[in-house]
Amino acid sequence: MIIANKCALKSYTHIANMILPADSLLKYDNPVLVSKNTDKKSPKARPLKVSPQPPAVSGPVPPPPKPKSPSAEALKQQTEEILNAILPPREWMENNQRWVQQVSSTPCTRMDVVHLQEQLDLKLQQRQARETSICPIRRELYSQCFDELIRQVTINCAERGLLLLRVRDEIRMTIAAYQTLYQSSVAFGIRKALQAEQGKSDMEQRISDLENEKRDLERQVNEQKAKCEAIERRETERRQVEEKKHTEEIQFLKRTNQQLKAQLEGIIAPKK
Repeated sequence: MIIANKCALKSYTHIANMILPADSLLKYDNPVLVSKNTDKKSPKARPLKVSPQPPAVSGPVPPPPKPKSPSAEALKQQTEEILNAILPPREWMENNQRWVQQVSSTPCTRMDVVHLQEQLDLKLQQRQARETSICPIRRELYSQCFDELIRQVTINCAERGLLLLRVRDEIRMTIAAYQTLYQSSVAFGIRKALQAEQGKSDMEQRISDLENEKRDLERQVNEQKAKCEAIERRETERRQVEEKKHTEEIQFLKRTNQQLKAQLEGIIAPKK
């Protein structure tokens, strides 16, 4: 009996000193060692299963508890199965040992609910959760609080707990849908922004090309204007030269005509 008490005390002390996962508002039982891996393991070795035991107490050993009725045991087992289905146990590894911690099946009292509210307010203050707008910390704490309320209600009435589970899953599904919609809208906005940036660069390149083409066309226009002005000047000079030459020819012909007329009149006049 003394050896058994020492072993139980050693196991309980190890459980009390072990590193537990992150603290939660959801009430759990003491963790249980499910399996232990050793370096040298015989082929017939089996996983070590240890159940949490209370510390040894000095003095007379209390009498064993009275056996409960089968109906109460079956009801408790059914409640634990429903709790494990609604709120799965936590599992983690520590020093090559796998520990499992199930949710507590102990009924709650009014003081437990008051303590839960105080713990919620305290954790909201300690973790500096936002009072308004979107806050992952506040959402996590309220989710833990809601799970604890589901646990408390399920112990008293399993049907009510399952109904609250449906409500919780519907809320989570709605939030997940909003998150998916937000992520898709953000991705759509980023994609449109990238397309706009790409279109902007393409448009800037097109504007640059059009400006270069405009400069080339302006240069060609200026060249054509210069050519046109040169041709006009050349033709004007040629026309002036032609007009001067034509005028000189007319004057020459007029003078020649006058001379011939005078000669003709000189020839005709003596005959009379």
